[in-house]
Amino acid sequence: MKNKISKLYLALVFLFLYAPITVLVVYSFNDSKSRGNWGGFTFKWYLELFKDRDIKTALYYTVTIAILAAVISTIVGTVSAIGIYNMKTSRMNFLLNINYLPIINPDIVTGIALMILFLSANIKLGFSSMLLAHITFDIPYVILSVLPKLKQLDNNITEAALDLGATPFYTLKKIIIPQIKPGIITGFLIAFTLSIDDFVISFFTTGSGVTNLSIEIYSMARRGISPTINALSSLMLVVVLGLLLIINKRTTIPTKE
Repeated sequence: MKNKISKLYLALVFLFLYAPITVLVVYSFNDSKSRGNWGGFTFKWYLELFKDRDIKTALYYTVTIAILAAVISTIVGTVSAIGIYNMKTSRMNFLLNINYLPIINPDIVTGIALMILFLSANIKLGFSSMLLAHITFDIPYVILSVLPKLKQLDNNITEAALDLGATPFYTLKKIIIPQIKPGIITGFLIAFTLSIDDFVISFFTTGSGVTNLSIEIYSMARRGISPTINALSSLMLVVVLGLLLIINKRTTIPTKE
């Protein structure tokens, strides 16, 4: 009886999580603009999507900033994680506590603080300010993704490589990086995902002419959401899901039969 209740509870949780996504995808093929009425199957909203200049502009800035922020934050976060890992315990704990602050800090506080910082530094709000903001809140997540893999490393291998004449850079490139690669990839994916769906921090650090999908969807919601948003969200879901499947296949360790 207890097992059946647990399975029912799990099913309800998954239903609660995935039912809205399923409805969104289904209604992206609805011929009617009304979400309460099924007007037939159609692809016209996907065709309309590529005709909407505002959405295309928002999509361009969203993807561009997400990729740049993910790449830069992954590089900086990985190097920072390696540096933190090689510190003494007291310094490591101190820096990790500082690293937690941007994660637990409310987004609105981070957004306002970054906006004030950019304005004080005479940095024009726009593409550059939004990119810097995304890099800022992505780095802590990359560090937390890479550190566990560093703690799983066998220090004897690194020390043996150095004793055999390998340079620190060669050891980093050929021994450390390959072993922590799953953590780096995870950090990149987290950074990419966080950057794509961020709204609050982006809202405070953007300028005129630069917007992302979250801000564009918010603006459209104030005057009524178009069905093209369902089509756009469905396409993004497929792309991200495909990317996750590819990464999962590449990082899966083959088992011996």
